[in-house]
Amino acid sequence: MSNSIYTSALSQFAEKRVLVIGDLMLDEHVWGAVERISPEAPVMVVKAEAGSDCLPGGAANVANNIRALGGEVAMVGVVGDDEGGGILRRVLSDAGVDVGGMLTDTGRPTTRKTRVWASRRHQVVRIDRESSDKVSHAIAGKMIDYIRSASKDADAVLLSDYAKGVISKDIVAAALDTGKPTVSNIKPRSLTNTQNVDVITMNLTEASAASRIDILDLDDLKRAGRKLIDQTNNKGIVITRGAQGLSAFEKSGAITHIPAIETEVYDVAGAGDTVVSALTMALACGVELPVACMIANCAGAAVVRKVGVSTTTTDEIADLLGQAMGSIS
Repeated sequence: MSNSIYTSALSQFAEKRVLVIGDLMLDEHVWGAVERISPEAPVMVVKAEAGSDCLPGGAANVANNIRALGGEVAMVGVVGDDEGGGILRRVLSDAGVDVGGMLTDTGRPTTRKTRVWASRRHQVVRIDRESSDKVSHAIAGKMIDYIRSASKDADAVLLSDYAKGVISKDIVAAALDTGKPTVSNIKPRSLTNTQNVDVITMNLTEASAASRIDILDLDDLKRAGRKLIDQTNNKGIVITRGAQGLSAFEKSGAITHIPAIETEVYDVAGAGDTVVSALTMALACGVELPVACMIANCAGAAVVRKVGVSTTTTDEIADLLGQAMGSIS
């Protein structure tokens, strides 16, 4: 397959706008040094440095990834009436994300995951502040109204589901009603909510749980992929497989296996968000699923070479395409 189809798609990323709908999170990192063991319990005492780093997480990280790839983003989600919600709104706005669809719900907190680090290398503990309850009917109704309005200018819709109560059958139905290519990154428990979309993505562990098949070899993977297609009636499913690359299954019966690109791996955190972001952008450009998967695979390889939750660019993806060419089986 000619390299031109990939470079042509990448060159169109800056012209595309994606409506991202999903569970917004704030990833907070507190840095410090271990001074001693606490006399109160057998735990470390971490002396925190001044301030902390706050980064977009969940659906917010997806939006951040699309912006890094050159695309425009309209964000739809829910935050609480709290400090975390204000920080997240400001961080996304500063990144150029349209935050008009970020709604405030006074009855729930902003999902905030605080990681405490010792010597900037060792994670001591993670503290999660969140609600997994479904959003209220009033909030869901406002989200659906915004989806209908904002989708007019969108080239694709991306559902980013972290099982925190935003993605429901009604929200998915509203996304499908837009008539735009719709991609969903879902958790197994949300499988019944996500039917008839263009493509769903999940990792190997999630695919195993959703299909109830222990995926131990390629035959198991094929059975799981086919079962998930049949269960959801989606046009395609992409399963990321870590060091084994990714596999795409289509309703037509076509299967594409793309091996991982040989590269240094420093941190896999957030790589799934990068993959689904690049996949959605490529599909918005009108390419077929195998081509979109090759681009997404390169995006994932580019981001795992970086420490921490990171993003990548079209230039970095283009640099890896030559290495990846010819690897579709």
